[in-house]
Amino acid sequence: MAERWLEPLGLLHGPAAFHAVRAGHALPLAGGPASFSLLRLIEGGQEQGIHPVADLPEGWEDLLPALTRRPLPFAGLPHDRPLVMGILNVTPDSFSDGGKHLDVKAAVAAGHAMLEAGADILDIGGESTRPGAAAVTAEDEIARILPVVRQLATAAVVSVDTRYAATMQAVLDAGAEIVNDISALRQDAKSVRVVQESRAPVVLMHMPALDLRRMHEATGYEDVVLDVARFLRQRVETAEALGIARGRIVVDPGIGFGKTREQDLLLLNRLPLLAGIGCRVLVGASRKRLVGWVTGTELPAERVAGSVAVALAAAAAGASILRVHDVAETVQALRMWKACADGAVPQPAEAG
Repeated sequence: MAERWLEPLGLLHGPAAFHAVRAGHALPLAGGPASFSLLRLIEGGQEQGIHPVADLPEGWEDLLPALTRRPLPFAGLPHDRPLVMGILNVTPDSFSDGGKHLDVKAAVAAGHAMLEAGADILDIGGESTRPGAAAVTAEDEIARILPVVRQLATAAVVSVDTRYAATMQAVLDAGAEIVNDISALRQDAKSVRVVQESRAPVVLMHMPALDLRRMHEATGYEDVVLDVARFLRQRVETAEALGIARGRIVVDPGIGFGKTREQDLLLLNRLPLLAGIGCRVLVGASRKRLVGWVTGTELPAERVAGSVAVALAAAAAGASILRVHDVAETVQALRMWKACADGAVPQPAEAG
């Protein structure tokens, strides 16, 4: 049988989503609170039409559970709202904040500030993955981040952005809880075993080439959305076959990694398709070149408003985790967006 996908369309939020589901006019997206009223049928890479959810052609029903079922809670965190993952780069050359947190004391203080601003997760990285960045060794990476992880893991759920098994093992032993691997466990053959044995949650990201220096040359997709979705589904299936439960896996389309700006926008526009993999979806577009291109903002540090807009668009499209530099601004925007969608504030605001 040719490969099939169901792509949710006609997304609804707030009371409209609830009432449409109750009336049988919509289905919950990944368990809700958003819902979808239409489905695009894709078979063999070709669209087969758009149908109301109540009028799905016979033979496609087996694809619905992955779209509608709520994934298992991730790392023991709340699952009824998008989670905010604060970016903490302990590097000299990251594109936005390189060198700012090389000092352990400065990095720990920045991490605590993100937690106070509402971050659910701190994502600590010791290797820049900006276009053309030189690779670092696992030893150098560990030396940079381990003292920071040890201190922050006592106060936060810590994720570590790494491609190396040795780093994964060291930081998990030091109290980190999540592995965030841009190579989707392809860079280091030992990484699958580390994740499997530790039972740590893991983020699998799409990028078309393992060599960071050449990654941006590989943008010749047949259909970037389907190609990325296909890659991520295959990586999830491989990880599951090797003993990593699907409920521990988050998928990331890799905005800015081996994609043109137009391809990045297509991925964001059609993000709900990834829900069909049956995993939570993470989006990290904060301060990236895409934001600068669309908004005409050259300096990464001045792309805050555009980055928050991308985060809100991703949340509306079903993203469960938003990886951001600007935690306070994103948390505030998400709270306001949800209040507008619901027509109510569920809890009293702490300020203002």
